[in-house]
Amino acid sequence: MSEVLTLDVENLSFRYRHREEFAIRDISLSMGSGELVLIAGPSGCGKTTLARCVNGLAPRSYKGELKGSVRLQDQDTSGIALSKISQMVGTVLQDPDRQILGTKVFSEVAFGLENLRMERQEILARVEETMEYLGIAQLRDRDTHSLSGGEKQKIALAGVLAMRPNLLLLDEPLASLDPASAQEALNLLRRLVDEGLSVLIVEHRVENVLKISPDKVMLMELGRVSYYGEASGLEHAADYREVKLPARMVMKLAGAAGAVPEPRLRVNEPEAEPAELVQFEDVSFEYTKGVEVLHDVNLVIRRGDIIGVLGPNAAGKTTLIKHAIGLLKPKSGTVMVEGKNTHELTVAEIASTLGYVFQSPSHMLFAPSVSEELAFGPTNLEHSPEQIEKEVKEAIDIVNLSGMEDDPPLALSFGQQKRVTIAAILAMRSKILVMDEPTAGQDYKNYMDFMDAIVRLPNFEAILFITHDIDLAVVYANRVILVDHGTIVADGAPYQIMKDYQTLLDSRLLPTSLLDANLEVFEQSQKFLRAEALAHYFPTLD
Repeated sequence: MSEVLTLDVENLSFRYRHREEFAIRDISLSMGSGELVLIAGPSGCGKTTLARCVNGLAPRSYKGELKGSVRLQDQDTSGIALSKISQMVGTVLQDPDRQILGTKVFSEVAFGLENLRMERQEILARVEETMEYLGIAQLRDRDTHSLSGGEKQKIALAGVLAMRPNLLLLDEPLASLDPASAQEALNLLRRLVDEGLSVLIVEHRVENVLKISPDKVMLMELGRVSYYGEASGLEHAADYREVKLPARMVMKLAGAAGAVPEPRLRVNEPEAEPAELVQFEDVSFEYTKGVEVLHDVNLVIRRGDIIGVLGPNAAGKTTLIKHAIGLLKPKSGTVMVEGKNTHELTVAEIASTLGYVFQSPSHMLFAPSVSEELAFGPTNLEHSPEQIEKEVKEAIDIVNLSGMEDDPPLALSFGQQKRVTIAAILAMRSKILVMDEPTAGQDYKNYMDFMDAIVRLPNFEAILFITHDIDLAVVYANRVILVDHGTIVADGAPYQIMKDYQTLLDSRLLPTSLLDANLEVFEQSQKFLRAEALAHYFPTLD
């Protein structure tokens, strides 16, 4: 007797109710118990739509036309209630803020079990067991709103695993995690698979997922499957300019002819004494009395800086940046923006100097259309109508949102929403651009394209980006700041900071294949390069 498949998708197509085109077409895949399948592809290619069809949200919550079939444990989902499907498929969303409803961690993990009307003792046992299994028992009594993005992701996963589904579906689960936490999460997924759980993971960080040996990889493009097979076939199936592959694989594919010029923020000579734009002097801050989140922070942001801000989850990175834009005021010490104390400035006044892209798009988006969203900031800054029209168009072009000007931002995919938030700040033309996790939910080509464009824009006097993506700092930063335990533990040129692997590891940052390759040839190159540009330093790769 053949094994019952955990998931069997056959000739699946789906069209959203208010769209003429199908979002996905003729998708087929199957999974048995204890299998791991990776789905990758550009933002907006249909990955999330496929996930919604698998977990039953389409066409129940997301109305539209569905063709083909989705079977779970040999049951056609068209005849199964969504409540029943949710017990068979546990879903973890890419934006944990959209999934967490409870105010306390314990009640959040228990939420799904309570909806199933389980006995109290069974709920308590499952919640305790799951949190212990995930290594997050210490968060049991925390307020969910006080958690970092990575901690929220773990809580969302705990709530799903407590329901003991047959299939675990994860949509961009690594987006909010620091490198060490991401690797721990992937190791956990590998353990779950080895113990018999089926795992379907939608993820842009292909290189990371390859480390845990997925059974199959599916590449999607324009709603269709462009490749479905063994991971070893990716080298020939994937375009290294669109999918982030291991550095040596890219170098092998690119060859010496693939070298590209490195983008620079300024083409002229750097200033001997660049102007100081923002100063932190002995800054400390606490959300809860007696618990300092920042302490004794001293930092100067100068004209010409392109700063990669790195560090583990809950290190204080976002809290630090929110002080620069005036959303938070220091408990002690001072923050000066262009020589003025932020205690004496409103957020609106600071916005003309610092434009901030939030980590979660849902914290920024509200307008009925993309173009109106982008025009809001410049309008408040009293830019002229002609200037606003030009700024909006240029921002849309930079982040590759052409054709979506009239779309509601909140109806877009997470990756597209993230690009809308970046474009909204680009349109404001602030002097300093600050981005919190700009690559979250982004495919490789999109974020490399918009980062290339952003660092060339002459209106930005400085750029800061908070990131868990070490390679983003390798390629674009001219200065790296490590934040950990609420203070700055290292600050300097990328090579000086990132050659010290022990310091990186202490801050839960894992060296990447691109960093390894750059350090190997740094004496020759004298600068950090992207993988294509490294190819001619490794001519004997085979």
